[in-house]
Amino acid sequence: MFDMRIREDLALTLIERHHAEEIYEMVDANRAYLREWLGWVDGATGPELYREDVIPAWLQQFAEGDGCTAGIRHDGKFVGIINLHYINRQLRSTSIGYYLREDAQGKGIMTAAVKTLTDHCFDVLDLNKVTIQCATGNVKSRSIPERLGFTLEGVSRDEEFINGHYNDIATYSLLRKDR
Repeated sequence: MFDMRIREDLALTLIERHHAEEIYEMVDANRAYLREWLGWVDGATGPELYREDVIPAWLQQFAEGDGCTAGIRHDGKFVGIINLHYINRQLRSTSIGYYLREDAQGKGIMTAAVKTLTDHCFDVLDLNKVTIQCATGNVKSRSIPERLGFTLEGVSRDEEFINGHYNDIATYSLLRKDR
């Protein structure tokens, strides 16, 4: 259906309902690590939520050509998620979101995944702009767009409220002509 081979040990694969258990187990095993920056983590209460609600919504978005959510597989194991959010066809733009399990950090996995999806946005979807937003304190997440040549457009103060505190959000973008 949807498979992007990044390198021999790394691929992006469309998430389907039968992946619910595997995705939930990844989130649950990394809950403490992920919840610092992702407000939805505490609401991830079981694989049935993914199977019945979350994954069908992701598949509907993909079917409508309005973005996608892919699993990041390293050596065959789900190690993260990457999303192409709503695609604005008029402006030819979209945004990317992502997270990676803690033990997969520092291996170049997310940088390679974001680069592959960004290239897909420009080369296949014919978009003009890709945006990434990260909490300013999330240094690891911010390093991805910085490493890939995205431009910091600005910082929105107190843009997000997670776990009892506000986060400022940095917005990065890459234009087709910047590549």
